[in-house]
Amino acid sequence: MESINYPLSNMQLELLKLFSRDIEDNDVKEIKKLIVRYLSEKLANNANEVWEKKGWTNEDMEKLLNTHMRTPYENNSKKIKS
Repeated sequence: MESINYPLSNMQLELLKLFSRDIEDNDVKEIKKLIVRYLSEKLANNANEVWEKKGWTNEDMEKLLNTHMRTPYENNSKKIKS
């Protein structure tokens, strides 16, 4: 097991306190699902708030999905002559 070289967050500390005893594997899986469900709902709610605040439409989303917004890659490496 790797050693931890950084401070734990308040959530990590609370989870360590809460689960200081052995828990069945099935319960661990279910708890993970609960946490993922909570975080995904929170993310969806935040995204919906931004959507409404900006007044976006489905047409705007289609434009975003079809727009190339990446920064072009610059190849700075020297070519090797054969």
